[in-house]
Amino acid sequence: MSVSLYYSANRPTPRTRAETAAVERIVAAHASSFPYEDQESLYLYDGDDSRPDRILAGSTKMPFDPALVLPVLDLVLGSVTALRRALPGAEWHVHLDDLDVPWGEADGYAFPGMRDTDLTAELGGS
Repeated sequence: MSVSLYYSANRPTPRTRAETAAVERIVAAHASSFPYEDQESLYLYDGDDSRPDRILAGSTKMPFDPALVLPVLDLVLGSVTALRRALPGAEWHVHLDDLDVPWGEADGYAFPGMRDTDLTAELGGS
């Protein structure tokens, strides 16, 4: 059974050209720096005509290797955080299957303790 991270943003006004360019820069930067070739990364869906207020949506399937889950999750959530900051005024929903990912202004999207280096080392990550 796989676990996926889902992210979406809704807003009554569509993205501006500047916002679309910012989204494209964030996605490109994420793709060029993502170090796990065999793992799914940040993936944005094409438009959803049934949801005219949806300005962004995507998902990422988490790795099966437990040692990669936190590093991949951290990188993807970092990019989703950047996307949220690039799209002001949107209502965001970010969740790992049925579990909502908390938002904090300072750190963005993260689970409590997720960036704890001791925990990452204990789980076999870098």
